[in-house]
Amino acid sequence: MQKFVALSTGVRLEYVEQGAADGIPVVFLHGVTDSWRSFELVLRQLPPTIRAFAISQRGHGESSRPAEGYSYTDMSEDVRAFMDAVGLRTAVIVGHSMGSMVAQRFAVDHQDRVSGLVLMGAFTTMHNDANIAAYYASSIAPLTDPIDRAFAREWQLSTLARAVPADYLDTVVSETLKVPSRVWRAAFEGFLKTPDFSGELAKVTVPTLVARGDRDTYTSDVAQDTLVKTIPGARRLTYAGAGHGFHWEDPAQFATDLVTFLERRRADDGRD
Repeated sequence: MQKFVALSTGVRLEYVEQGAADGIPVVFLHGVTDSWRSFELVLRQLPPTIRAFAISQRGHGESSRPAEGYSYTDMSEDVRAFMDAVGLRTAVIVGHSMGSMVAQRFAVDHQDRVSGLVLMGAFTTMHNDANIAAYYASSIAPLTDPIDRAFAREWQLSTLARAVPADYLDTVVSETLKVPSRVWRAAFEGFLKTPDFSGELAKVTVPTLVARGDRDTYTSDVAQDTLVKTIPGARRLTYAGAGHGFHWEDPAQFATDLVTFLERRRADDGRD
């Protein structure tokens, strides 16, 4: 069921929650222009032993859209404030794409609040990335409201290597259309301006899973290898034939792999 919570950071976030109150707490963070519904198919596959929270980050979904504050740090502080608001001392943080960068920032800044980390379709940095800068200049900077549905659809299709159910694709496209052009611009400007902080991940000691589809056209194998080499004990998981949105393409398999990771983490260290 859709819920809302007002945070100490000044934003009001949309989120959904499911699972037993004493289950393993997991917070899901979506990619740019997505919403909590990016994890909707995955949530359906999770057992009640997982206490799942999927949020729509600021500017996205039905969450509030402040005039500024779209850096990874801003969104990381929203995660901290969200956990405070819903009474979570610690949680496993699962982030996809932009959400993976927010998750990395959160793990660096709030290590005592993280019991595990799952980075999906992750970047190490987008700072001054020539390809992203060119895409921003050609496609994002000129955007006007309302966002064209054909543009939003092509944007989401570009993240896929395999087909997803037509009704679900329509859902994520509709969620994309909720994001105003100024938020698109602010988010991408934040990506490009944030210096590479991947070296700071060396102090992150929680169990970490780095997952990527091998047909992902947005993130690289090199970035995944860097993350695994930098974060102590991190391990890789590769989905053959899958794209950037592998959790849309095969939500059941990702849910199975996530539950395995969560159960192994709990067995290894007993932390929730």
